[in-house]
Amino acid sequence: MSKIDEFKNFVKQHPTLIDYVQKDEMTWQKFYEIYDLYGEDNIAWNNYLNKKEKTDNTNTRSSAPSWTDIVDIAKNIDVGKVQNGISSLQKALGLVSDLFVKDNKTSTDTYTPRPLYRSFED
Repeated sequence: MSKIDEFKNFVKQHPTLIDYVQKDEMTWQKFYEIYDLYGEDNIAWNNYLNKKEKTDNTNTRSSAPSWTDIVDIAKNIDVGKVQNGISSLQKALGLVSDLFVKDNKTSTDTYTPRPLYRSFED
């Protein structure tokens, strides 16, 4: 079995390494170099394997978000950006409603029906 095949089996045993590559925190080349230099059982892997396994264990504990998760999300919300987003949405809705309201007003304001008792004025 070649070194690359051994590395593939190592990755299959530790799928948390895939998350690092997908998040662009590491590359497969760098992981392979660590594997080639230090092997499977080394302290070099502690930074990548232990952290992810601990977070995976906490995530599998409960599928619903806890109150601390909700509070953390609320702390990270930028109120200024939310307010700007809401105000721009209000402006856009105002423009759209003005277009429809003006079209209805102009069409009803310009047409006045001829009274029935009047004849044509030629």
